[in-house]
Amino acid sequence: MPNPNRGSCGYQSNEFEEEYDRPSKSELKRQMTALQKLGQELVEQPRDRVKRVPMPEDVRDAILECQQISSHEGRRRQMQYVGKKMRTLDEEEVALIQKTIDSWKGASKSETAAMHALERRRDKLLTDDNTLTELLAEHPELDVQHLRTLIRNARKEQAENKPPKAYREIFQILKQLQKSNTKDDATDDEHLEDQEDEDDEY
Repeated sequence: MPNPNRGSCGYQSNEFEEEYDRPSKSELKRQMTALQKLGQELVEQPRDRVKRVPMPEDVRDAILECQQISSHEGRRRQMQYVGKKMRTLDEEEVALIQKTIDSWKGASKSETAAMHALERRRDKLLTDDNTLTELLAEHPELDVQHLRTLIRNARKEQAENKPPKAYREIFQILKQLQKSNTKDDATDDEHLEDQEDEDDEY
C-alpha cells in the first residue's frame, strides 16, 4: 500500500518564507523596549508639552493619566499600559514623536548654554568692575545705583555664607536683559522682512 505522505515534505508551502520575513524575537524585544522608553520620556515631560505632541488621543490620555498617579505600583502598572499603547503606533507616528522629543533636546541645550553664559557674566560682575561699565554701556536704561548695591550685597553674601538673595536678583536682571535683546532681534528681523517685501513690490 503506497504511503500517502511519501514525496510530500513541508517545504512546498510558503510557511518558512513568511517566517523569515518576520522580525526575530530579539528584534521585537528591542522595538518594544525602545517604545517603552519613548513612552517614559513623554511621561517625564510637562503636561503642556505632551498635549502638543502629534499622537493619537488614546495614547496621549494614557500618558497624561500616568503623570497624575503618585503611588509607585499604580504608576508602574500605568507605565506598562503606556508601553502597550505605544506599540499600537505605526512607524510614521513613532518617527514624528521622536522628532518632537529631539527638537526639545536641542532647545534645552541652547537654553542651558545661554544660562551658563548669564552665570559667567554675573560672576564677572562680582569680580571685575569693568564688567559693570560694559553692561551699562550696552544698557544705559539700567539703574546703576541699584545694580551697584546688589553687587555689593552679593559679595557680602558670599563672604559671610549668607543666602544668595542679591546674587539671584542679579541673575534675574541679566535674564530679563537677554529676553529683551531677543525680542529686539526678532522685531528687527520682521522689519527687515517687511522692507524686503516692499522692495520686491517696486
